[in-house]
Amino acid sequence: MKFKFLMFFLPVILIFACADSHRQRNVSLNKTDNKAAKHKPPSSYADTVKINPMASVVFYSPDTAQLEKIKAVNDKMIFESTMHEFFYQIRNSKIVVKKYYPNVKIMEVKNARYLLFKKADGKQVLIDLDTKDDPCGMFIFDGFKNPELADMTNVDTEIEFYFRK
Repeated sequence: MKFKFLMFFLPVILIFACADSHRQRNVSLNKTDNKAAKHKPPSSYADTVKINPMASVVFYSPDTAQLEKIKAVNDKMIFESTMHEFFYQIRNSKIVVKKYYPNVKIMEVKNARYLLFKKADGKQVLIDLDTKDDPCGMFIFDGFKNPELADMTNVDTEIEFYFRK
């Protein structure tokens, strides 16, 4: 008798329990206002750094004014977490380059807007860092091919593939 009762009322209970799912619910568990910028603010410099035709890894980061603007439009915790992450990505990338590619020159660019890569064939590639949304990053350049923006979290693979092509 109890089994028949359960078999009849169980589907009815499930129907009513699921019938309430069409209502919109506020699932925002984190009430912080994330006002993160979609684009990096422009550089306060208009300088160009020239990179000669040699195997190079160029790390770029925001200038002081840019960093303050990024900080102003982000939540403090998000900003600190992002900068912490970039610091360790750059550090790890430098360790990998020094260890496995000792003949590759490491350059750091902070107070410049443009990177001018000079290729061995006389051609040049100009990169405007204001068009790159990440505040920090890394370009790989061998002097012959066009420079590539590399993923610092995957630096081992990125460099190997680039120099093998």
